[in-house]
Amino acid sequence: MRIRFVHAADLHLDSPFTGLKAAAPETVADRLYNATFDAYENIIDLCIAEQVDALLVAGDVYDGADRSLRAQLRFIEGLKKLDAKGIRSFVCHGNHDPLEGWQARLDYPPSCHRFGPEWEAAPVFEDAPERAVVHGISYPKREVTENLARRLGKVEPSPFSIGLLHANVNNDTGHAAYAPCSLDDLVRSNVHYWALGHVHARRELREREPAVVYPGNPQGRHPNETGARGVYLVEVDDGAKVSLEFHAMDAVRWESLRIDLGKSETEQELLDALHEGMQGLLNRADGRSLVVRIMLTGRGELNRSLRRPNTIEDLVDELNGEWAERSPFVWCERIEDATASPFDREARLKGSDFLAEVLQTADRAKTDPKLLAGLGAGLSDLYQHHRFRRYLSDSAPGEEELAALVDEAEAMAVDLLAEDDHR
Repeated sequence: MRIRFVHAADLHLDSPFTGLKAAAPETVADRLYNATFDAYENIIDLCIAEQVDALLVAGDVYDGADRSLRAQLRFIEGLKKLDAKGIRSFVCHGNHDPLEGWQARLDYPPSCHRFGPEWEAAPVFEDAPERAVVHGISYPKREVTENLARRLGKVEPSPFSIGLLHANVNNDTGHAAYAPCSLDDLVRSNVHYWALGHVHARRELREREPAVVYPGNPQGRHPNETGARGVYLVEVDDGAKVSLEFHAMDAVRWESLRIDLGKSETEQELLDALHEGMQGLLNRADGRSLVVRIMLTGRGELNRSLRRPNTIEDLVDELNGEWAERSPFVWCERIEDATASPFDREARLKGSDFLAEVLQTADRAKTDPKLLAGLGAGLSDLYQHHRFRRYLSDSAPGEEELAALVDEAEAMAVDLLAEDDHR
C-alpha cells in the first residue's frame, strides 16, 4: 500500500511584501516579488523529482480573495506540470482565498481535485479508489468560525485516509480562530493523516494514529517568519505507518540577528560585529538570499553614538552597500536600537529597591513559561482585535519575540529609574 505525497500549505502566491519592495534595491525587490512563486516552483520540482503520487495543498493558495490573474495562471501551470507526470493534486481553500473570492475561468488539469464548501471524499488512485482517500473541504467565505472537523465526524474505514483542512487546532493564539477544533476532534475522525494549513510555523502535533501535521508556509513573508520554510514529503508503508521528511522550499529567507553592544568599545568594533553576524547568517542559509532584521541590545558607551542623528540609518546603508548586491544577497531590512547607557546590572539586581524588583521580575518573565505565556495572552487582545486581526493575526510574537519585548521593557524602565536616581 506504499503511498508518497507532498503536504504543502499557505502558499500565499503573489504576497505583496508591502513596504519591503519599495525600500529595497531593485535586485532585492525583484527577488521578493517572485519569492512566493519561486517557492511554489520548488515544490513542483520536488514532487516530480521524488515521483510522488500526489501533492496536497491545505488552503491559502493565494494571498487574498481578490487573487491576481498572474497568481492563478502560475498555480495552474504548476498543477499541469504534475499532471503531465501522472501526479495528482488535491486543493482546499482557506481564509485568505475563500471560494467566494474572484476566480478567473481557467481550466484546471483533470488530475486536480479542488474541494468545495462541503466535505468530499476523493480517491488518491483513480484505478484503485479503495486504496487511499482524501477528505477535504474549502472555506466558502473568509470568516469560518464553525468547527469543520466536528462536522466531518467519523469517516468510513479505509486502508489509508487523509484529511485536508485549513484550521486552528487547540486555539493557537498566534493565528486567527478560523475553523477552530481540538486535537481530540481530529483523533476521533478515523483519519490516518491530517494535512493541515493555517499555522505558518512547522508543527507535528501528533506523530501517528493519526499523524496531525502543519508544514508551515513555504516562503516566509515578514520578520516573524524566520528560518527554513517548506513542505513535508510523506511516505506511508504497507502497514500504514507514516514517515515525515521536511524539505526547505523557500527562495528568500528571513532571519534575525542580535548584537550585544556591551562587547564593542568602538564604532569600528560594532561595525565589524555586524559584518561578522551577516556572514554567519549567510553561511547557514543553505544558499538562500536573506532579509535580516538586526536588534542591537545591551549597555555600553556606544549607546550615545547610536542616538546621534542618522547613525542607525548610516549603519544600515553601510551594511547594504556591502551585502545587498551579492548573490545570494543579505539585505538588512532594519536595525532596531534596544541599547542603553552603561549600567551595572548585576550590582543593582542584588539591591532591595524598586529597580532591583523590576530586574528580578524581568528575569523571571524570561525563564518562567507561565509568565511568558501570560504576556502573550495579554497581547492577543490586540492581535485578535476585530479591527486589526486581518493585518496582525499572522504576526503575533512567539517566545523569542516575547523575551525580546521583556528586554526592551526592562531597558526603558532602567533608563527612567536610573535617571530618577541622579535627580
